[in-house]
Amino acid sequence: GAQTDLTGDGAAAAAAPERDRFIDFVRAFSLLVVVAWHWVFTIIIWRPDGPHASNPIGFTRGLFIATWLFQVMPLFFFVGGYAHTEAYEAGRERGRFRSTLGFSWSRANQLARPALALAFVWWLIGSIGVALWELDGVPRAVKLILSPLWFIIVYLLLILLFPITHWLHERFGALVLVWGVGISVLVDVARFSHHVAWAGWINMIVVWATCHQLGYFWERLVAAGRRVAWGMMWAGLFCLAALVGSNLYPGSMVGVPGEKFSNMAPPTICILALLLFQAGVALLVRPWVLHKLETSERWATVSAVINRFSLPLFLFHSTGMALWAAFGHFVLHNEQVREPTLWWWLGRPFAFIGPLLLTLPIIFVLGRQYVKPARR
Repeated sequence: GAQTDLTGDGAAAAAAPERDRFIDFVRAFSLLVVVAWHWVFTIIIWRPDGPHASNPIGFTRGLFIATWLFQVMPLFFFVGGYAHTEAYEAGRERGRFRSTLGFSWSRANQLARPALALAFVWWLIGSIGVALWELDGVPRAVKLILSPLWFIIVYLLLILLFPITHWLHERFGALVLVWGVGISVLVDVARFSHHVAWAGWINMIVVWATCHQLGYFWERLVAAGRRVAWGMMWAGLFCLAALVGSNLYPGSMVGVPGEKFSNMAPPTICILALLLFQAGVALLVRPWVLHKLETSERWATVSAVINRFSLPLFLFHSTGMALWAAFGHFVLHNEQVREPTLWWWLGRPFAFIGPLLLTLPIIFVLGRQYVKPARR
């Protein structure tokens, strides 16, 4: 069927009842954080050439620290590495996949189809808008709506590279992580010390692939115990504090308008320090979260529901947000917010309601085939 999720391991879920439920929870939590961040903290500024996205971090002193917890992409790629390994092993045991290549192609196909369909529909809407009504802001609006797809593109590349990264892991183990970190550092040196700007895009693969590669060690990291987890957390935090404190790197782990560059586009070694910190935190809270998932029906239900809807929610959340922003601007004629005010902050707990109400019908109409069936 067409059902899939952002890690594409739905088939393995049924085959592996002993799978780590914490991984599902982390994936659900990460996805919610990304969607909520976009819905609640994006400031849309309307200019003659169309909508521009900003956020409150550049205006609020010290708020960049929040991104050290809420920039969860490294965590998502990390647990994705483990989930892909588990899905491949489970599929191979059931005879679904003869090789890592077959697994890789199957998963990539599941993820690529809905993403390409969404991109095509918005490209079509944008083209018609420009051709028929000469709407100047449409190309920028479409670009903004489709911007979260960068994550799916990178995720797709990592799935396609799975046969190589899996082989490297089997052959060289932890040495692959050392190479990943080393190459990332050399790329940053080339980029910032020798002004080789294009080199930065090498890290678009290397940094995220290293996050994904660490996921292959998940079971070993869990078995290593809390002392190793504490060590990872503190090492990551000290590295991050040193890199940011040196003034070589911005403090924020998301893009901030006006900064000399972003730690995310393309990623810098700060993202690997962030990964170490977040992976350590994840390992430390795992026993507590597992206890909650096993004893609280509410926790288990929320985690299961978000995982079922993960792909359509991620695909369509920016469409819902764009429709809500357009409604506010063109219909309600809301006052333009250029920087966060007290009233803006007071409204944040309710800011997700409008985008959510517009995203849910889109999922119901267009995304139902991508919703995973409920587990029995």
